[in-house]
Amino acid sequence: MIKSMTGYGRGEATLSGRTITVEIRSVNNRYLDCAIKMPRIYVFAEDAIKSRVQKSISRGKVDVFVTIGQAGAGDVTISVNKSMADGYYAALCELRDTYGLRDDISVSTLTRFQDVLLVEKTQEDLEAVAADLCAVTDLALADFDAMRTREGARLAEDIRSRGETIGALTAYVEERSPGIVADYRARLAAKMAEVLQNSQIDESRILTEAAIFADKVAVDEETVRLRSHLSQLTHMLDQGGAVGRKLDFLIQEFNREANTIGSKCNDIETSRRVVDIKAEIEKIREQVQNIE
Repeated sequence: MIKSMTGYGRGEATLSGRTITVEIRSVNNRYLDCAIKMPRIYVFAEDAIKSRVQKSISRGKVDVFVTIGQAGAGDVTISVNKSMADGYYAALCELRDTYGLRDDISVSTLTRFQDVLLVEKTQEDLEAVAADLCAVTDLALADFDAMRTREGARLAEDIRSRGETIGALTAYVEERSPGIVADYRARLAAKMAEVLQNSQIDESRILTEAAIFADKVAVDEETVRLRSHLSQLTHMLDQGGAVGRKLDFLIQEFNREANTIGSKCNDIETSRRVVDIKAEIEKIREQVQNIE
């Protein structure tokens, strides 16, 4: 399937006491440019997440947003720093005895001092945490991929339609080409008759001039190549995958043939059709810029 480079996907799950949310957004870019934004304490999982993204996406500017919420306080331990508490208690007792103060030392008094209570985060299994983050990233990538596929199908349908239009216009140019030479020959004969009046018209000279003109305006080689490019275009769309760069190159070839046909045409109706062909090619080029 053809996929668009632009898209959005979201995945969310609660794993190992954490609510993990991953959002993925992308826009057009010539190469893959992936940026991951996540809490610093989980930065150890960045490479694993980026590797997941690189396996699924080949082109585009991709932003990955990871948010993590804790579902409870079971991952921390609180303990008493006994040496610190002893020091504060001794100092308070000294103040009491020295200045004859009322003894109001209590637990709440001691716990107000810094570092008496130690709050420590329980050691985590980093590989397990990274696996959880990657699992949710996969959910977001699946959602992201589905959106890109839907958009890619619309792009492919539009490109096919425009390719058919180019085919029809090319057929007109091919059918019109012999008539252009015949019209030129008739105009040439009429002009020579007008100039020479009663003199004998050299039919061989007319044939020679018509042959030279026919060679100059012949576009059969260009139309054959244009039809070949249309066939390749259809094949690439049917083949699917990351064909955006190939399509971009192919459209350049389309333009080359259309420009050559245009330079050879001196017929108004044919020139109009060539302008229409170029317009369709440009619209295809714009759509191709969105394809991965």
